This record gives sequence, C-alpha cells and structure tokens, in this order.
Amino acid sequence: MIPSKPIYIRSAKQISIQHPLSDNWISNPIEGLTGYNEAIDPDFRNWMSTGEARRLGKIMKRAVVTSSECMKSSQISLPDAIVTATGLGCVKNTELFLTDLCTQGESLLKPTQFMQSTHNTIGSLVAILNNCHGYNVTYAHGDISTEIALLDAITQISIGDIHTALVGAFDELTTNYYTLLKRSGYYSNDMVAAGEVAVSFMLSDTPGPDALCRLESISTLYRYSTEKILRAINQTCKYDCIVAGYNGNTKNEERYDDILSNLDNDTAILQYKNIFGECMTSSALGIYAASTILSKGEYHPSMLRHNKISGPINSLIFLNIINDNVSIIKLSKV
Repeated sequence: MIPSKPIYIRSAKQISIQHPLSDNWISNPIEGLTGYNEAIDPDFRNWMSTGEARRLGKIMKRAVVTSSECMKSSQISLPDAIVTATGLGCVKNTELFLTDLCTQGESLLKPTQFMQSTHNTIGSLVAILNNCHGYNVTYAHGDISTEIALLDAITQISIGDIHTALVGAFDELTTNYYTLLKRSGYYSNDMVAAGEVAVSFMLSDTPGPDALCRLESISTLYRYSTEKILRAINQTCKYDCIVAGYNGNTKNEERYDDILSNLDNDTAILQYKNIFGECMTSSALGIYAASTILSKGEYHPSMLRHNKISGPINSLIFLNIINDNVSIIKLSKV
C-alpha cells in the first residue's frame, strides 16, 4: 500500500533489552545476550504513583511510559486514534490468573489479574489515562501484528478519517512461556536472544518540527515466493540499504539469503535482532531502529551484515520474514 498522502513517523520510543527510552544502542549497545531476557525497565515512579505502579503489570506500565514519552516528543498530546499490536498479550497476568485457578479452584481469585489479562486492556488503559475517546483497536495476529496495526493506522490517515495515530506494539515473556515456545521450535539454541517489546510510534500527516522519517509504503505478503518479494522491493524504487530481520536461526537465515542474494551485489544489508532480540512483535523494534537510523544518519557496526554503506542514508527498506508472512516497509528521510 502506498499512502494517498504523506505520512510521517513523528516520534518513536522503546523499552526493550537495550537501555529504555534511549537511542544509545546506536553507539553503545548491550551485546552478548542469549536465551531469555527481560526488558530493562525505567523507574516507573517517574510517570505514575507507587500505588499505580504496584497495581499494573509490567507490560501495562511499559505501554503507559512509551506512549507518554512518544506523545511528549511528538508534541501531540491527544492523538486521533490508538492502534495497538500484540502477539501474546498480557502473558504474566494470564499465567498468574490461570495458576490461581488451578491451585485454588474458583474461589479467592484476584480480579485485577483477570481484568489485566485481556489483549485490548493495553490500548484501553493508554486511552483512559490520556482522555483519548477516538478510534481504538487492538490487533493480535502473532508475528505480523505490528504491520497490521501500522496498515490500519495508515489507511485511516489516508482516507482522511484521522490525522494522527499512536501505534504501539507490546509483548512480554515469562520463563514458563519461553520454555513452551522453545519446545515448539519458535526459539532455538542458535538464535539471537529472546526479548520483550514495548514500542510506541506517533504517525501524522504533517512532519512537525522533528519527524524521524516519512513512511512511503507498506506491503504484507502471505505464502510468499522469492519473485513476489523481489517485485515488491523493486517497486519501491531507490533505496540505500535494507534492514532485515535475521535472527540466527538456520532456516530464517537461508530465507533471507535466498531473497537478498538476488539484489545488486553492492546493496547494503543491516540487521537489528542481534541487538534487540526476537519476539512476536520484534518487527516494531526493527521499524523503530530503521527510523532512528534515518533520523540520525548512523548505525552500530554490529548491525552491518553485507556491504558497507557509502554516503548518507536517505531511504531504506525494512524487510521482515516470519514463517509464511512477509512485510516490506519503505522509509525515507524527511
């Protein structure tokens, strides 16, 4: 999809396995992480009372903080829409509620854990705290949740129903759920670290004073072929590099290599999951990383996979392949 009007990422904030709410990963990332890793949290008491911080689960607190900082940075205090993406939802509260249900039967269950276990609780809480009464929807489509949420927000802006949209992607892991995902084959020993995700973007049809980048197009493919992906990439015209979702898994690496080997030999390829880890909505961190790279004009050397970039980065392609789903997003410098 190519938007019918210019759409900009005005701001993007993250809480992940890197330092929270910071772009220091570009120059000094935390490296060498493996296995299951919790996100590094800021001091939530800077944004909420001690009582609120105690009552809310971590995924909720992360959503509140990244959304608040994203709105502050973009100078948009009341977005027209809130669109949320999550692959697993509020896993920790779900796990706590089900554990109590198994051990205590149907008596003495904590209502807060149940209320905070549903997927759409995240977007609802952000809306309530910021008095946003507009369009509010949550997408839980596994690994492609972030892209579907972005596609919805872009569509709403393109048809003129809204002018600004706060798009967020949030996922958390527990030790038990990581073990189950590893048994299912989602994680493997040869992969990058398993991490958690909390990313908020502010989309707008105006660039404002400090927009990170322009969102030129977004495509999602299902049961792809190499020809379809190459056609979608080449339709985007000129780009300086590709930010790809390599995650260390052998099959995943082969998929990317099979496709990207068909491009020009001098095409620069960057990776991001070696820094931010893998999760169902980790593509949100990839889009965040890509937009930050465009804004700052630099990247960490460990991200470089093939061919050093010569000259400024004016546009790039974000490419993510998970199972049968492919997303291709073009971003350009403002």
